[in-house]
Amino acid sequence: MTTPKRRRRRIAGVAAAMLIAPGAASAATPGPGSPSLTVRLDSGRIHGIETDTTRRFLGIPYASPPVGDLRWAPPQPPKPWRGVREAAATGSACPQAAPGQDPITDEDCLFVNVTTPRDAEPGSGLPVMVWWHGGGFTQDSGNYYHAERLADQGNVIVVTVNYRLGILGYFGLPGLPGSGNFGLADQIASLEWTKRNAAAFGGDPANITVFGQSAGAMSICALLTSPRADGLFAKAAVSSGSCLLRWPNGGLYPGAAAQAPYLPLRRVQEDGLAVARDLGASPGRELADMREKPVAELLTKTQGFTNHLAYGTGLLPMDPAAAVQAGAFTRVPMISGNTRDEARSFVAGAMMVDPDRITAETYPGLLRNAFGDNAAAVAAEYPLSEYPSAGLAWATVVTDHTWAGQTQAGNREFARHTTVYPYEFADPDAPNVNGVEVPEVPQGAAHATDLPSLFELHGHDLLTDPAQREMSRTMIGYWTAFARTGDPNHEGAPHWPAGTDGGRAMRFTPGAVEPADVATEHHAEFWRSLG
Repeated sequence: MTTPKRRRRRIAGVAAAMLIAPGAASAATPGPGSPSLTVRLDSGRIHGIETDTTRRFLGIPYASPPVGDLRWAPPQPPKPWRGVREAAATGSACPQAAPGQDPITDEDCLFVNVTTPRDAEPGSGLPVMVWWHGGGFTQDSGNYYHAERLADQGNVIVVTVNYRLGILGYFGLPGLPGSGNFGLADQIASLEWTKRNAAAFGGDPANITVFGQSAGAMSICALLTSPRADGLFAKAAVSSGSCLLRWPNGGLYPGAAAQAPYLPLRRVQEDGLAVARDLGASPGRELADMREKPVAELLTKTQGFTNHLAYGTGLLPMDPAAAVQAGAFTRVPMISGNTRDEARSFVAGAMMVDPDRITAETYPGLLRNAFGDNAAAVAAEYPLSEYPSAGLAWATVVTDHTWAGQTQAGNREFARHTTVYPYEFADPDAPNVNGVEVPEVPQGAAHATDLPSLFELHGHDLLTDPAQREMSRTMIGYWTAFARTGDPNHEGAPHWPAGTDGGRAMRFTPGAVEPADVATEHHAEFWRSLG
């Protein structure tokens, strides 16, 4: 029999998981006049591979392996090497455990992968885009995001990053420097590495855009408010990870307490101490004992470090949500938005594990648990009679309240101080990258379904419909124009207005890319009336 605690872990895993198998890179022989595939970095020379449209440099260490005494320590510079290091294959993804998958346990995982246009060479001065993946801070890898279309169509350099996850990335203890910030420190180190080495690939180190989705976007919110980030990036694109994001009780998955991506340092340290004791660490020897434990044993506790990024630290002094509301953030041009049906993947994932958790009978209780005294008003605004299923009703409530509403609120805060280009991805037939199948909750434009429009996931182009491919070309055009100038608008594309007036955002659907009133669709005024 599955216990409630184990069931919650399974639900969280289904909700956060994406495709986890790495794809293979295709190599080719450089053609006449092609730039050299050997590049000199600050740590040594590397030799990459060439495809029909790009050059790729894979598995480049941007920091030393975080093992031994460097487990739960800030990232250290990579050790220089002699000769030429082959960069034809990705390094290990960072340790993680996903339902139905063998755990990944290799801690030597702090690698980046660089994709350039085929003719890029030192001195080209191309924009650089640094990608931070999602996965709930516990799963996924930069290895899985192939960026050939982005680099080729947009004429940009793309860097995809691995960073420490789960218990290895966000663990803390009283007195442990860097507690709760190791994953964020890795991400910042990846930007520092990119700034030092961008020119070697043909990139402009003064024109770096950091972009990310879900946990990667939430990490960018932290980056925007970190003193260490000053001067490391020129623009930011935040997808499905508002800086004001906070789930109500049961909003992330049924049974989960209300939570945000960020926690005060004291809470992170208390949680880490409890986990260390639970794993048998001796009083006074918690850090030493935990550093001696095998990764597989640590991964039994990794799911508890979802949304566990610490603030109140030197790296992240303030809660990012409070910092944004106070205007205390790095003011760079931004793209910021969501998918239209964010919560459907989480809700359907929960229903796959336990169909009885979200039904017509449980819907009133879900509303009471999430919204307390406002539950009746929410029930009147989202009556079950207007939805084909309770699952779809609940997914709509969570999408509108937590994802769309808080993204729009965050965008309004950003727009007070900088230029923001809001958007919504709304392809009703987007690829089902989450692998959830619940007929009562069709996935539509669920969380992460926008990713195939920017990347070849695991090396595969998942777009098959010509209209989807055209939409993808339009999105790539906008994202890379933004990386080039700070403005996504460019010749031949529909005008994308900046700002948040009227609750409008650029909506992406196959066959129609145009501004839309997303605030009204997601009941923004109703949620604002509840405070």
